[in-house]
Amino acid sequence: MDAKVKKAFNAGIRTYAQIEGIDAETFEIALQQAFDKEAPFIEKVQALDEAFDDHQRFEELREIYFDLLMVNFFAEDVKKLEEDYLDSPEWEAIEEETIDRGTELLNMFLYLQECEDDDIDPSLDDYLKEFLLVEEDEFQDEYAIYEKVIANQILVDSTFVEINKVASSLSAQDELKELFYPLMSFFNEPYPEEEQITEYLDASDNKPLDGAIYQIIVNFNK
Repeated sequence: MDAKVKKAFNAGIRTYAQIEGIDAETFEIALQQAFDKEAPFIEKVQALDEAFDDHQRFEELREIYFDLLMVNFFAEDVKKLEEDYLDSPEWEAIEEETIDRGTELLNMFLYLQECEDDDIDPSLDDYLKEFLLVEEDEFQDEYAIYEKVIANQILVDSTFVEINKVASSLSAQDELKELFYPLMSFFNEPYPEEEQITEYLDASDNKPLDGAIYQIIVNFNK
């Protein structure tokens, strides 16, 4: 498993299990086997789904870990394949088959990887304008998804309580409903101390999921 993915992988599962008060050992082993499986991507996805099917207490994390699985595939598996594999009909078929899987965290992981490659610090303004290109006419789908984030950029200089207040006001149909609080909190505090993590969790309406997502992003960025 890629080193950055491994840190995020471990942090998310263990944070979620600790807050929920459940044992994660057998689930973590099963999920790691999916990530490390020497097999085509679709078979890895099937193994991931089997791990979640067998451990329903972790269901909230399924699509988040699909994103991590895909990032790990880009980082580890693609280099073992043909150079133009991501342009091949095989990969196009996989993208079509998994088009409804995952979350916007995939973009976040790709952005943070780009920040590391370019040796720059992540920022919300850079993420929106330079990575997602929300101001460009041909990227209005991204603008629509991130509309509430764009409208509330000032929250990166606010508090966790204020960020969660806006997050709680989003409709259940909003694509970023579950990600708004941890995503904005990361750009507010990308390198949290223990005290700040406590403050973050205290302000949360869904501590296990919010805690896991925040730790996943923070650890992927280390």
